[in-house]
Amino acid sequence: MSDSSQKSRTQFNKLQKRLRRSVGEAIADFNMIEHGDKVMVCLSGGKDSYTMLDILLNLQKTAPVDFDILAVNLDQKQPGFPEHVLPEYLSSIGVPFHIIEHDTYSIVKRIIPEGQTTCSLCSRLRRGTLYGFAREHRVTKIALGHHRDDIVETFFLNLFYAGKLKAMPPKLLSDDKQNIVIRPLAYCREKDINRFAAFKQFPIIPCNLCGSQENLQRKAMKVMLNGWDKQFPGRIETIFAGLQNIAPSQMLDAGLFDFAGLTRDTNPLPAASACGEVGTDQSAVVAYGAGLDILER
Repeated sequence: MSDSSQKSRTQFNKLQKRLRRSVGEAIADFNMIEHGDKVMVCLSGGKDSYTMLDILLNLQKTAPVDFDILAVNLDQKQPGFPEHVLPEYLSSIGVPFHIIEHDTYSIVKRIIPEGQTTCSLCSRLRRGTLYGFAREHRVTKIALGHHRDDIVETFFLNLFYAGKLKAMPPKLLSDDKQNIVIRPLAYCREKDINRFAAFKQFPIIPCNLCGSQENLQRKAMKVMLNGWDKQFPGRIETIFAGLQNIAPSQMLDAGLFDFAGLTRDTNPLPAASACGEVGTDQSAVVAYGAGLDILER
């Protein structure tokens, strides 16, 4: 093996370990997979879902709990969709799978005017179909391939366009209370997934229904975040950390914090003790007084 090949292999091994560790941590932090679970891994034919399946199959061999994996693809009957690709790939790696055939493409094209974003309706139709399949086949967890960048992008989409502080939870109970959705790649960076998928040479299937639309709001968020990542390295990590460190009392949502019920503490501050301790930070008082003096000049 040449030096360059050895270096490439070493880099890939490090990348693979990092992704597996990130997935393992997310699963542990949110109790995503439990003993006896039947996990439906939703495959779109994209890099994210291929990577998720690959890592879950590896973790299945070493995890302290036993769980089953069923790979599922929804064939939405898009024109030119290569129906043979996923069955051939899944058969080659020996994974149980099922292809759901449901013509959501025609429904979306009939309802959404030409040139408008199809993602919202397409997503709802796809989700409803997958939820129904999961119930029929006694699936206990539905695994989706959203990663850390997807979560941050969704946060800003909701902030900028919907006026909500809302993202994608790593674990979600569906509205009908019948399905639990998990996102094992929640801690994984998209650029790591891109490199992993390229090395593994997954048979990627492009999405011509929504992926070809150039003016999507999500694409604008991706451009913005990629720009920040280049100009301010570490900013995306900080934003993601912020989504895990929320202080409701410092926001403005009366539904999350009882602002109306706030009352002052009627107990007096402790008096100065023999040790010289006081109930008020005297340096802060002095600084505040100095500030007032400056403002009055």
